[in-house]
Amino acid sequence: MEMKSGEVVRNAQERQDFYGRINPHNLAPLWEVLKGIVPAQPKPEMVPYVWDFDALKKFVLESGGLLTAEEAERRVLVLENPTLRGKSLITDVLYGGWQLIMPGEVAPAHRHSQSALRYVLEGEGAYTAVHGEKTSMKPGDFVITPAWTWHDHGNETDQPMIWLDVLDVSIVAHFRGQFREEWTDKRFPVSRPEGDALTRYGSGLMPIDYKPAADSQLTSPVFNYPYERTREVMYRLSRTGEADPHHGYKLRYVNPVDGGWAMPTIATWMQWLPKGFNTQSWQCTDGLGFVCKEGRGETRVTMPDGSQTVLTWKANDTFVVPGWARHTHHASEETVLFGFSDRSAQEKLGLWREKKH
Repeated sequence: MEMKSGEVVRNAQERQDFYGRINPHNLAPLWEVLKGIVPAQPKPEMVPYVWDFDALKKFVLESGGLLTAEEAERRVLVLENPTLRGKSLITDVLYGGWQLIMPGEVAPAHRHSQSALRYVLEGEGAYTAVHGEKTSMKPGDFVITPAWTWHDHGNETDQPMIWLDVLDVSIVAHFRGQFREEWTDKRFPVSRPEGDALTRYGSGLMPIDYKPAADSQLTSPVFNYPYERTREVMYRLSRTGEADPHHGYKLRYVNPVDGGWAMPTIATWMQWLPKGFNTQSWQCTDGLGFVCKEGRGETRVTMPDGSQTVLTWKANDTFVVPGWARHTHHASEETVLFGFSDRSAQEKLGLWREKKH
């Protein structure tokens, strides 16, 4: 049927008939779905949630008696957001899980195109080896496994060790960039002394001729940021200036090569809240994840639809706040929070926004 410009088909049945005729040709009317695919503001699928470490640790340890680290390759209990069950997502776009390494075990060497971080929760002395350098890990340490680097984990102590894994699995999957490869042995050969990366790149100085490898130039060459150093910096900062009303004392982990985020797709930071400190309301487009390293308190969340949730947390608990949800932190004790999100990826795409209240 030929129509003149400006004429309107008023009969709903005519429209449905039209949709039926174009459907076999893999065509669809944008006007029926436009507001859904281009909404007025972000519509996160995830919900605010907290995983109580003390209550759930027993299940992590129980998994150690079900199968070996070698059988599992990585013995991890995935932290699934309640509205994203089955998708292995802690936030709308990031994977998160608690990994267990038992005494004497080695999680075999492999590499993948996903970037990963480890945040140590409990235990001391187990290691991660990244592309030929081992690093011993302590609670609060932030450890990076850059994309496509060989890595294995091992525990040469007499105690179990548990850490949080966070990976950009769904971001890589969205671009169909998934690759994975296993090394021929359990361990990738060690070729550099422990602490080499921190010595070379973590002191404010760098080798004068340093040039990052083409496949790792966006990731920090420092792959272990020890909590001991981080805490000392935050402690000194908290005694030399006023706390930001929305963040307290908040520092981001940086790549010393260019001053950007330490990882290209996952932003990481550490946040100090004095006892009794209540932040002002803040919202941002990235889905936020936190681990309480020290202290206790609560986070009050107001979703874009107006629904409200209070998350109560303490040391080693992991909790999440959806993107564009207004939220405030309330520290009942002096508190340190480790944070992670997809902000660094959003910023590179020109998508990240915030609003302070």
